[in-house]
Amino acid sequence: MSTGLLYGQLVKQIKHAIETCALIPGDQLPGIRALSQQLVVSPTTIVKAYTGLEHEGVLELRQGAAGRLQAAKEQVHEFVRKLRARGLTEAEIRRLFEAEFTSVLDAGAEGIHR
Repeated sequence: MSTGLLYGQLVKQIKHAIETCALIPGDQLPGIRALSQQLVVSPTTIVKAYTGLEHEGVLELRQGAAGRLQAAKEQVHEFVRKLRARGLTEAEIRRLFEAEFTSVLDAGAEGIHR
């Protein structure tokens, strides 16, 4: 079966599930990897379908926990890389991070920055 046909069928099935209230606002869609394995299609096809439906206003996609962690990891990596480029040592970066982390925790649950 061609990718275009699989994409079209997936989009049609999701729209039908929404129309029949099998999917309601707030329901979580299957993860990309799990659904691609279940349907034996490329994860790219699932991503295209989900993002296409989001652009149509049919879905609202939110990052799951794994996505949030990956995005945070990338931000930390970039930040550390920039500090290293400024000449800070590993020990200096660790001390700064630990001091700031402690400062935020001490400020309370709101995460207010001193």
